[in-house]
Amino acid sequence: MPHPHRIPHWLVRAELFLRVLLRMYIGLAVCYAPWSSLFWDQNPLFLQFPTLGIYAANGAVRGIVSGLGLLNLWIAFHDAIRSRGK
Repeated sequence: MPHPHRIPHWLVRAELFLRVLLRMYIGLAVCYAPWSSLFWDQNPLFLQFPTLGIYAANGAVRGIVSGLGLLNLWIAFHDAIRSRGK
């Protein structure tokens, strides 16, 4: 019976680092995007579909999108701290 292959420790750590870095980047971008006039207010998608633009201009929608970005940041930090003890 063949032995199961083990993943090298450095590869696990590199994957964790890249995952945390990507989640932080996405979290920061999603937090910033609703409050950026260049990205949010002049978005071609919102300009093409005015009804969607009306909903996107609502402060609650901007807050929810920013909240999702903060959640992504929290998950990234949680993964980084949780895996530190391993």
